[in-house]
Amino acid sequence: MGSQSNKQLSAKDDAIDIVTKPFGTAAVVIIGIIALAFGLFLSVSLGAANIHLHTVWEAVFHFDSQQTSHQIIRELRLPRTVGAALVGAFLAVSGAIMQGMTRNALASPEIMGVTNGSAFAIAIAFAFFPGQSSFTLILWSFLGAALGASIVFGVGTLSKGGLTPVKLALAGTAVGALLSSISSAIAIRFDVAQDMSFWYAGGVAGVNWSNIKIIIPVAAVGLIIAMVLARSITVLSLGDELAKGLGQYTRTVKVLGILVVILLTGAAVSVAGSIGFIGLVIPHVTRFLVGVDYRWIIPCSAILGAILLIYADIAARLVNAPFETPVGAITAIIGVPFFLYLARRERSGI
Repeated sequence: MGSQSNKQLSAKDDAIDIVTKPFGTAAVVIIGIIALAFGLFLSVSLGAANIHLHTVWEAVFHFDSQQTSHQIIRELRLPRTVGAALVGAFLAVSGAIMQGMTRNALASPEIMGVTNGSAFAIAIAFAFFPGQSSFTLILWSFLGAALGASIVFGVGTLSKGGLTPVKLALAGTAVGALLSSISSAIAIRFDVAQDMSFWYAGGVAGVNWSNIKIIIPVAAVGLIIAMVLARSITVLSLGDELAKGLGQYTRTVKVLGILVVILLTGAAVSVAGSIGFIGLVIPHVTRFLVGVDYRWIIPCSAILGAILLIYADIAARLVNAPFETPVGAITAIIGVPFFLYLARRERSGI
């Protein structure tokens, strides 16, 4: 039995090595971290009142409560920037896991109904249980994400021919549209449209330290599980039959993967609303740069996702200053053409 297990592990390693593109991975990580660090400082320094990078450094490492600029940085801009980095990382990792598990190039939290499920649950909370705390809204967001994912995967599994990438995409689009429509109807009927407008537009302007303290432990659990599953998702991304032939428990991996997506997407939507296309675009860019080994895809997706949302948030502040453009609109400008390209490529069978 031990010899057979060793052979299966060796076969898994061989399968990963065949399709992995290891060169350039270190460069991606190093350059990504540098770009992320610069983006963090740039995001904190830009706003209604521009603040010099030296002042940002002083406020972070030598805080003086008597200086207004330090107060602005510590209480407003830092949580916003950290929130953007976390949300971008969560959505990117969620998209990478969904694409790996389903072998569907179009899979992402917003396309597979998970994001719309979270928004649907939050609409119910606003309409029927007003005055909820940040922690309770996050719980509602998790429940909604679980509902959206369960319906999509349930519809895909019960359909004739079983769960396929095409059926998942169709089910996700249909369920997402249904949940979004119901959310809009609830918002209008119960006069909570103004509250829900933030969640539909998407943004990190309202993120505070209490939000971050709540989502970090939950998201940390999700990221740890994701890294533990990384090798299994790599094999699973090569096909169910190959994964089963190598002795992998595919059902268990998929259940845990869905749990990770629910945790990360629920946390992201609860504090930033519906921000689309990060989970679609970033995993493809990451695979192009580092190959298909999810031991690298997951951490690199987190870095690149954080970078994308931080710089998108900066652009949202500058494109129509002094007014802010919804950051979801900025990510959509990038994501929609990319989605159309992927849809055309999938249709042509390339």
